[in-house]
Amino acid sequence: MSDTFRELLKKVGSGPHTNEPLSRSEAAQAMAMMLRQEATPAQIGAFLIAHRIRRPTGEELAGMLDAYDQWGPKLQPESFDHPVTVLGIPYDGRSRTAPISPLTTLMLAAAGCPVVLHGGDRLPTKYGVPLTEVWQGLGVDWTQLSLAQVQRVFRQSRIGFVYLPHHFPLAQGLVPYREQLGKRPPIATLELIWAPYAGDMQIVAGYVHPPTERMFEDALTRRGVKRYLTVKGLEGSCDLPRDRTAILGVYQTQAEPYFERQLLVPRDYDLAGREAPLEDLPKLTEDLQSVLQGQPGELMDAAIWNGGCYLWHCGACPDLNAGLALAEKLLVQGAAARQLAELQRAIAHSPAEQPVQNP
Repeated sequence: MSDTFRELLKKVGSGPHTNEPLSRSEAAQAMAMMLRQEATPAQIGAFLIAHRIRRPTGEELAGMLDAYDQWGPKLQPESFDHPVTVLGIPYDGRSRTAPISPLTTLMLAAAGCPVVLHGGDRLPTKYGVPLTEVWQGLGVDWTQLSLAQVQRVFRQSRIGFVYLPHHFPLAQGLVPYREQLGKRPPIATLELIWAPYAGDMQIVAGYVHPPTERMFEDALTRRGVKRYLTVKGLEGSCDLPRDRTAILGVYQTQAEPYFERQLLVPRDYDLAGREAPLEDLPKLTEDLQSVLQGQPGELMDAAIWNGGCYLWHCGACPDLNAGLALAEKLLVQGAAARQLAELQRAIAHSPAEQPVQNP
């Protein structure tokens, strides 16, 4: 048992009237001790459920991100025309609506806007379809690559994926607690704003509940992040809805703090409609491929809606109308499909790591 961790646990788990938030340095210390398994399983479980009940503060999230930065992986900066966009999507996947983010990623990369994704396998508590399986359906397997291989693929294709089980085993070691607790721990919130990239970037974080957005704002501001978007997306993802108004928060702190609340109404652009349901992975793969082949339909409209918004916010277009026009062009004229083929080639030609020979 760690006496140091016990003192941190006492602060967050002392009940509604006597608990105290951790300082940023204390939160970083607690997260590092959990990652390194220096705290006992009982202590880790107690800490996570106490934080689940009380909800972490922005300062605590900032400290936890500090620990992820210290102990986790990072793709290194590359020379691109636009800043990297890091998409923060719930690791436990999707269960009701078809994910659009792989199409969004391909459109952004085809337009010269690099994207970094991150995630793992099917995780509790939802056990939804994760990004890794969606990409596998499209012929892209991120799960067998080393971080060095991902770096090379990222350099060539402008798309990278940090895969938790291989690239961040310390964090993967905390996954069993999600199932044992039966609730999303604060780590699930942390993952939405984690950015495993060392260069100039913009973070996009999906959320469901408004208080989460305020936690994001506090944590990222404390960490000096200069540009980020918050999206009240489908199932907490970065995918914009079409059956209601899309709510975005645009934050920039380069010259001076700037915030804009954007309410984007899909019917104003003739793109309103029902959300495409998620039936099963083979059907999803077929539907995504049909969009990449330029075939019209509900999923095509959703891809144009999402692609247009992100092409605008990632700097490829001056406004939303131009973004929507470019998104449709990239899909109908095959540029997104060619980007997928380029990504597949980059992975196929990425050499495996050679073992180091002892002298």
